[in-house]
Amino acid sequence: MTPAAEPTHAEPRLYRVVAARIQELIRNEQLAAGTRLPAERELAAKLAVSRASLREALIVLELSGIVDVRSGSGVYVSEKAAAPADVPEAGPGPFEVLAARRLIESEVAAMAAKNATDSAIDAILAAVEEMERQHEDRASNEQADRNFHLALARATGNTALVGAVDYLWKQRGSLWHRLKEHFQTEDLRKQTLIDHRNIVAAIAAHDVAGARAAMRSHLERVTRTFSRG
Repeated sequence: MTPAAEPTHAEPRLYRVVAARIQELIRNEQLAAGTRLPAERELAAKLAVSRASLREALIVLELSGIVDVRSGSGVYVSEKAAAPADVPEAGPGPFEVLAARRLIESEVAAMAAKNATDSAIDAILAAVEEMERQHEDRASNEQADRNFHLALARATGNTALVGAVDYLWKQRGSLWHRLKEHFQTEDLRKQTLIDHRNIVAAIAAHDVAGARAAMRSHLERVTRTFSRG
């Protein structure tokens, strides 16, 4: 009988690798508590990583108490940075999830445009209208946003896609919420409503290519906003 294969260990997520390199930089350069780290663009170039990967690493270091991210000011070394700290596993990084969503939800929107019934379109529109009503209530607005994307998935008539979209939304954990807290803009929130209206219009018109493009444009906008300075 052939012995069972030894279990393989998954590679650490990129944000943990980058976070460890930032911790090493802090130690090697003996940066004292309260010292401001180099600007993101400079630090990303120094570590030879993307701005998105750097930003995820900085957020997880903030959640670990190793750095202090001050929006509009910079990233500062905290008192805890001197103590050895292993960066915790926090699930898929926000930009990893956004990349998966661009791939999957663009096609979900296209399929919804092809298959949506009148009642399915009404459900999608109701979610957008709820987002607009709850614009000032962040928690209710986000719930309506999730309902919008799930309504799109239901409009495809494919329950596996509903499950896939639901899974992706459940990956929006602590890293996502802290990234959103620091870098979401009011302009993005307003533009999201416009983007969603454009998606609804394409689906109501059964414009497959238009719905796909509208969803991709929306998710690319979110990615750009969260990754740029």
